[in-house]
Amino acid sequence: MVKILVIEDEKHVRANLVELLLAEGYEAFDAENGRFGVEKAKQELPDLIICDVMMPELDGYGVLTTLRNDATTDTIPFLFLTARASKADFRQGMSLGAEDYLTKPFTRIEVLDAIRTQLSKQQTRKQKYQAEIKEEMDRLLLFDNLTGLPNSRQMYSRFRDAVANLIDLDLLSLPVLVLSIERLNEINSSLGQEASDTIVRTVVERLNDLLDQNQTLARVDNDKFAVLFSSLPQPKDFMEEFSTIIAETVFKPCQLKDQEVYINTNIGFAFYPEDGDDFDIVLRRAEEALLEARKLGANRSQFYSPFIHNKSIESLKLEASMHRALERNEFEVYFQPQINLKTGKIVGAEALIRWLHPEEGIISPAKFIPIAEDTGLIIPLGDYIFRVSCLKAKEWCDKYFSDFRIAVNISARQFSDPLLSQKIRDTLEESSLNPHNLELELTESILVKDFSTVSRILSELKMLGIELAIDDFGTGYSSLSYLRQLPFDILKIDRSFVIHLSQDLEAQSIAKSIIQLGHNLGLKIVAEGVENESEARFLSQQNCDEMQGYLFSRPVPAADFEVLLQSEKTLVLSE
Repeated sequence: MVKILVIEDEKHVRANLVELLLAEGYEAFDAENGRFGVEKAKQELPDLIICDVMMPELDGYGVLTTLRNDATTDTIPFLFLTARASKADFRQGMSLGAEDYLTKPFTRIEVLDAIRTQLSKQQTRKQKYQAEIKEEMDRLLLFDNLTGLPNSRQMYSRFRDAVANLIDLDLLSLPVLVLSIERLNEINSSLGQEASDTIVRTVVERLNDLLDQNQTLARVDNDKFAVLFSSLPQPKDFMEEFSTIIAETVFKPCQLKDQEVYINTNIGFAFYPEDGDDFDIVLRRAEEALLEARKLGANRSQFYSPFIHNKSIESLKLEASMHRALERNEFEVYFQPQINLKTGKIVGAEALIRWLHPEEGIISPAKFIPIAEDTGLIIPLGDYIFRVSCLKAKEWCDKYFSDFRIAVNISARQFSDPLLSQKIRDTLEESSLNPHNLELELTESILVKDFSTVSRILSELKMLGIELAIDDFGTGYSSLSYLRQLPFDILKIDRSFVIHLSQDLEAQSIAKSIIQLGHNLGLKIVAEGVENESEARFLSQQNCDEMQGYLFSRPVPAADFEVLLQSEKTLVLSE
């Protein structure tokens, strides 16, 4: 319902206006003078303000000036009421930012026409603003900020186009090359971010000199690039020669301040459809080949083969160990607090799995989760995480506060489990956890598989009463249209958009745009990986709703998390 604030010191005029607005279906509230009017405007954030010019304490011009100087109220349409109809009065009000003037006495039709006109103009402005944000976000999500190159999401789109053209071009396969810049993190640590950025830009310039319009270069990770070759009759023969040319071209020295640095690279190749039937798989296969190339030394290349995949003894051992670990209860659920940025208080937690190996100690999820995903072990592992998380959440809801929220990640493999909805219902029933206290987090990559199926499953989950979050926003391939079409409640900003907030204006602009976009779509915004006060302060200033990260707490075992709840630990940001 449209909210309208009436600021008028004459009681009968104020009452008549409020009565008229209520009769027309608006939500109306009033203030008897300018000072109270400013307070109510900031408190209620109305869609339109009707304000008298001549008032005690603070006149209409003062009200307008005050509100226009506040970012939260500076765009609210403003109509002046006045008995003074001189051109000077009119010019003064309009120069301060008023949208229209109504001269007393006025008719009912005049008031309603003025209101409808300004609300219509405001709606047009909002739509234009949202379109501009969408356009900018689409650009930011399609291209790498540092290099201007397509990112993984855009590469995925171009890969699909290339696959569609395979038959027309009479080609049998599409090569994908993944190139890594070696020692980039070391350069960053020793010479600084500017030096590593220079290295990246230099590599891009040199690669672009080698590529033509049929070859797409993309930045797919901090130190990795991918090249899609969409028109090669003899791809494997060309690739061997091309990898040598790349190594020779990129390996030239690069001048960094007073130091000359040689750039080493390694390359992995994979082919569609021989090595995988979609972009994710082909890219992963190329990265596996890249890992093998790295083992051979600097400036080497390697084609993917099933032998490379199968010879990973460590992966096979890890898979076998995971089976035993599930039987021996070696996995433990850790919890990372989620903090309300307005109050600084814990409002929930994200559940994260840790493997406490009896011989090797804690094994990183980055090491075993991909294997669990590939082998299907993620299903029983995910079931365990979900059950423990719901039981703990119910316990903490009962002991500390009833609206405690637990966030649980759902992987692509779990999402494809036909029993997913039933398992969730059964676990909620077993734990007696209110569905509203449960949040399921899904990565963007899940959304592009089969939109109709994804939409159906999400609708089923939403009908259970749980909240749905899109995780790692901006790092996958999803379209912003998914945010409008699918029933998400929460948008999680990936750590990669948070990490440079302290000093990078572009990173700040991106984060601000994501927050505004999410709020415009009615989503709660949660920032991940917040590690210092400056990041948290910026996010708070931009009205980000919640955060999680090492600034407040690492993921901790349930007992340690309960200590945080008992102590009522609060995030306090210095001014």
